[in-house]
Amino acid sequence: MAVRALRTSRADRVAYRRIVVPLGDDDESELGVALAAELAPETGAAITAVVVVEVPAELPLEAHMHDEEALARRALEKANAIAASRGVRLRSRVVRARARGEAIVAEAEAAGADLIVVRDSRRPGKALFGKTVDYVLRHARCRVLVMRP
Repeated sequence: MAVRALRTSRADRVAYRRIVVPLGDDDESELGVALAAELAPETGAAITAVVVVEVPAELPLEAHMHDEEALARRALEKANAIAASRGVRLRSRVVRARARGEAIVAEAEAAGADLIVVRDSRRPGKALFGKTVDYVLRHARCRVLVMRP
């Protein structure tokens, strides 16, 4: 699936300097990297891809989670390949946290992000957005672009 960035006039463009893209354990989350890579060259933005390994409350944050860490490394390798194919440099981060949304917002703040590109995987139901996206929208101090499948 090709990703096209929305084209606007120069006066309407927002100059993003730092873009944070959280990745999940599915291929569709990589579309966020593709979109960020489309936006980055226009403004020289830096992209940070973040994978949050959620650690259950009954385990210490340092607990061994080999399967989750392997999935995180694979997701970041794919994200690096996508960015490289578009000539964009990507910074990769794996973060351990109790809650995905809180970790994404914290990473965006630490990076000084102007934009978070997040994918909402919520299926039709009662809530407009899933728990993670809802948290990011309510707490992020920067713009948030939500992608839907």
